[in-house]
Amino acid sequence: MLGKARILVADDELSLRLVLQTALNKVGFQVQTAANGKEALRLAQEKDYDVVLLDIRMPEMDGLQAFHEINKIKADLPVILMTAYGSAEIAVEAMKRGAFDYIQKPFNLDEVKIIVNRAIDMTRMTQEVEYLTQEVKALSQETSPNKLIGESLKMQEVYKNIGRVANTKATVLLKGESGTGKGVVAKTIHKSSDRREQPFVQVNCGAIPQGLLESELFGHEKGAFTGAFFERAGKFELAEGGTLFLDEIGEISPDLQVKLLRVLQEKEFERVGGSKTFRTNVRVIAATNRNLDKEIAEKHFREDLYYRLNIISISIPPLRERGEDIPLMADYFLKQFSRETGRVGMFFSAEVIEILLQYSWPGNVRELENAVEHAVIMSSTRAILPEHLPANIIKGVDVEGLIVTDDNTLKSLREVLYEAEKSHITEALKRTNGNHTQAAKLLQISRRALLYKIQEVGNP
Repeated sequence: MLGKARILVADDELSLRLVLQTALNKVGFQVQTAANGKEALRLAQEKDYDVVLLDIRMPEMDGLQAFHEINKIKADLPVILMTAYGSAEIAVEAMKRGAFDYIQKPFNLDEVKIIVNRAIDMTRMTQEVEYLTQEVKALSQETSPNKLIGESLKMQEVYKNIGRVANTKATVLLKGESGTGKGVVAKTIHKSSDRREQPFVQVNCGAIPQGLLESELFGHEKGAFTGAFFERAGKFELAEGGTLFLDEIGEISPDLQVKLLRVLQEKEFERVGGSKTFRTNVRVIAATNRNLDKEIAEKHFREDLYYRLNIISISIPPLRERGEDIPLMADYFLKQFSRETGRVGMFFSAEVIEILLQYSWPGNVRELENAVEHAVIMSSTRAILPEHLPANIIKGVDVEGLIVTDDNTLKSLREVLYEAEKSHITEALKRTNGNHTQAAKLLQISRRALLYKIQEVGNP
């Protein structure tokens, strides 16, 4: 929040307005006053304030009604209600309507200042979350292959959580099934944080043999073990000042869990085979597709390490729980792969979209991406048809009343498409007396593509 915070004080008692104005001015706030609820509403509509103090009992329009009207137009503006006629019923009603706080006259001015400062802090945090959430959404609109995609309510919640945690130092634990995009979320948190200019280092704890993982994380000194011919910096050193993403954290051994806990608690470590202590300034993000509560109960994962990692938890929903995002994501992947293969302008048929929406996607986003890449490779036209999808996806799905099965009672769509292409190319060549260049123009493809097609379907 730039500049002095702006406060609106509305009370029908002139003396109280002046007392509050003077007291709040002295601590650096800009204060404007109103004598009744109607005037306060007008000022709130015309100007921007950071906090509003409203007396409940005022002429023309009381404070509760004024608050209700202000809340309609500026829902995030914190309002503090004041009354000399305090009662439990009024307090409950005020808080039910969303008031930031409620104070009873006569009040202590120091108490008022504390409440106002709390309201301003809340406004500042709200603004920062909104800014970071928009920044996260902007990042998700980039053309990078590693980005968040989705407008569903569950993904909106993920964006908000990223915005809330991005500029903190807190360790974050990402939870979700394999393939949901936990790595992309980790990168987005890093890119949205004040560490964005520093390194982002990723370690897949499940892909490195446990005997080597300690050296991978903390580095080693020359001669620390057989084959250690040189000293080597670990990932914590390489990520200094930035973010270290520990994927599949549930895979690390109990001995290494102890050492990782020490780094998180004390911010220091030693290389394998070394005695020098390294201080570290690294933000740790961990991810798991395991049920760590169950792992703790079975004594496979340390409870104290879990609490250190789980300061902030973000759950990434599986693809089957955000079906409305599937067409958006599939289209993104289609544009990506068609661009990479030089076949711009590809599109999904309505039947394919229906199949994508019906399928359960056990492999989540990763499986969808692979399915679209498979379809682009298998398609010989701009249209992606059901037959171009992997067999496990189309098997058993009802498309326009026909069940795709393993029997041979029906001619496959590939055969139908093959015959249609051959017939169409033959007609184009007839109309152009066999001129490949003219036939290609007629078919709206390149001459090279036509020659490839002729070779594919056989010389018509």
